[in-house]
Amino acid sequence: MKRKTFWVLLPIFALGIFWMRITRLPQPDPAKGEWTTYAGSKEGIRYSVADQVTTENVAGLQAAWTYSTHDRDSAGNRSQNQCTPLMIDGILYGTSPQLKLFALNAASGEQKWLFDPASLDTASKKDPFAFFKVNRGIAYWQNEEGTERRLFYSVGQKTYCINAADGKLIEGFGKGGFIDLTENLDRDPSTFNPFVAGTTPGIIYKDLLIVGMRVAESADAAPGHIRAYDVRTGERKWIFHTIPHPGELNYNTWPDKEAYKKIGGANNWAGLSLDEKRGLLYVPTGSIGGDFYGGVRKGQNLYSNSLLVLDAATGQYRWHFQTVHHDLWDRDLPANPNLVTLTRDGKTVDAVAQITKHGYVFLFDRVSGKPLFPVREVPVPQKALPGESVWPTQPIPSLPEPFARQQFGAKDVWGIDAAAKKELQEKFRKVRFATPFTPPSKEGSWIFPGYDGGGEWGGAAVDPESGILYVNSSEVPWSLTMIDVPGAGANDRSPGAAGKRVYNKYCLSCHGPQLKGNGTNFPSLVNIGRKYNESRIRQLLDNGRNMMPSFRQISAGDKDALIAFLLHKAVARTAPVSARSAAVQKEPATAQGRANLPKEPTGTKTAKKSILDQVPYIMTGYNKFVDKNGYPGITPPWGTLNAVDLNSGKLLWKVTLGEFDELTRKGIPPTGTQVYGGPVVTKGGLIFVASTQDEKIRAFDKKSGKVLWEAKLPAAGYATPAVYLAGGKEFLVIACGGGKLGSRSGDQYVAFSLPGGATTQTPPSNR
Repeated sequence: MKRKTFWVLLPIFALGIFWMRITRLPQPDPAKGEWTTYAGSKEGIRYSVADQVTTENVAGLQAAWTYSTHDRDSAGNRSQNQCTPLMIDGILYGTSPQLKLFALNAASGEQKWLFDPASLDTASKKDPFAFFKVNRGIAYWQNEEGTERRLFYSVGQKTYCINAADGKLIEGFGKGGFIDLTENLDRDPSTFNPFVAGTTPGIIYKDLLIVGMRVAESADAAPGHIRAYDVRTGERKWIFHTIPHPGELNYNTWPDKEAYKKIGGANNWAGLSLDEKRGLLYVPTGSIGGDFYGGVRKGQNLYSNSLLVLDAATGQYRWHFQTVHHDLWDRDLPANPNLVTLTRDGKTVDAVAQITKHGYVFLFDRVSGKPLFPVREVPVPQKALPGESVWPTQPIPSLPEPFARQQFGAKDVWGIDAAAKKELQEKFRKVRFATPFTPPSKEGSWIFPGYDGGGEWGGAAVDPESGILYVNSSEVPWSLTMIDVPGAGANDRSPGAAGKRVYNKYCLSCHGPQLKGNGTNFPSLVNIGRKYNESRIRQLLDNGRNMMPSFRQISAGDKDALIAFLLHKAVARTAPVSARSAAVQKEPATAQGRANLPKEPTGTKTAKKSILDQVPYIMTGYNKFVDKNGYPGITPPWGTLNAVDLNSGKLLWKVTLGEFDELTRKGIPPTGTQVYGGPVVTKGGLIFVASTQDEKIRAFDKKSGKVLWEAKLPAAGYATPAVYLAGGKEFLVIACGGGKLGSRSGDQYVAFSLPGGATTQTPPSNR
């Protein structure tokens, strides 16, 4: 280039560089009032710097806008929406009950674009169950220049990559725009239950998308390994085996050296937290597959039920702490940990706090893993079912003080009137053991707090200025009773025997030995033919729905036999249970709808043996201790909001969360309700939380726990809200999905703000 040309072009180059710098989209930043991850920030503390809404003016909050994609399950009230939306650079990103992904103007609620996953799968358009699944949020990535912005969210086993600018699928990522979570697990897929789903979103570290997943609860669950993918290509960059492989740390803690080939679970379904400066990833894990009998998985069961810390760039192990050894009580770690800075002995300590289902907070030095308060290994009862090997002790933190009650006995049984109390006392006496960590037995034992907490997936919020943790808690007992795996003998060829065997193997633990179910999460299957025909039942088995996983892995013959059993059809058995049957009608199994049932073909192969065949016991169902009206049989409160000082370990206050209006009208003080979804704490001095059965969202004074404001929602907000600044105003947004605990389903997001300059525009219908 000639010198004269160089000097002519130099100012143009300089101007171009200057223009790129001033137009570069800044990186997402919670310090600016954005809500950048599922838990608000990568530290996972559910905290907002917004301070326009305060204890003095919060009573003035009003609905600013609402938004809906109009896709709730209006017929069965079974759809949910547990999504906590993101808000970045003035745009709110969220998902709907049918897992449509959308972008809105965060200040007005006006829709910018909508992505419908059903549009990619024409077969699924005909399936009313395919997209009624659970999604709790979205992960966001952008490059340094801000010229590329991507969203990652899961629909069942697929995690999609979507252009944040226009809502289009980025087809160069993974397999034409998605990664399949059932793949790249370093194990023969024929050896595990293929049910795998993304619920809580992954987290971004530099150019990596790091993900966990939900797997089946049964002994044949998929392995819950942690994986990182390239955000641009979808290529797997690293994997950490949560059930160690040969040569890996703690592999030798497994007595069965083949465990990694056949055992599953130890998955992260509850979310991740990240110390971005140190490059440390914090991973809470669930239990090993087969929740209540561990005879097929002897040992401590690492790395299940652990806070696991990895190098975020490589997946290399740093440290772990197991909060329950050889879990027999479904004590998964239920939420992402909180990364906080505390004051101990006059010094600041970077710490990590992990809540549990059983109402404890474990607190560690973030780097070394050393507990900040002593943790005792407490001896626990050892009498168990034949074949079981109970771990002799369980870790109990001396501090912080538990945020949920730890004992449930005869003196705690409560009823709304004398008749209800008598009914509940009789139910109580049928369950023998009330000691924490009593092994499962045929005599029965109490799980308290229940399987859903105590602490649950809504997680905890932490005020970084004070080090105070805020967490809501359900306090409802559940009973656990084991029985021998029942059913027809292997050689029984009587009508219905084959289907009963399949039912006992896959369905009994949720729907019970008499098919009566337990509550709305586990509905009765008695007379299911009056509601669903064969085609609909098959769709449910293949796709799952809400709490129910997919059972696509069941052989064709077993599936047909199960459907025939559920529809009360007598199938003439001339072949093994796995044979393909033509015996199931296409219409509901009413008396008028009977048809001639042909015999099954012969000569087909039997189903492949699985680890399920080695499990001799099964639970009788997920049984809450409630009266005939659904009210818990324990002295209230049944739902609470708690403040725990992580510096001192002291429980500062506990208040009732939620009420049943019909009980209040009878003169019964507010009881609280079971809760799903977590709190948010703000710089303005407030805690915002919905989560209750009474379909309300509330604001509490974070210092005292006093209720300062509440608003009725169109459906229960079983989700964690987001708080952000947009257009110069502070907004509180909650997904109102309902659908749990018998609540009506909803499909709206409601945004609240203070009046004065706030938009009240409701976007047009997006049907």
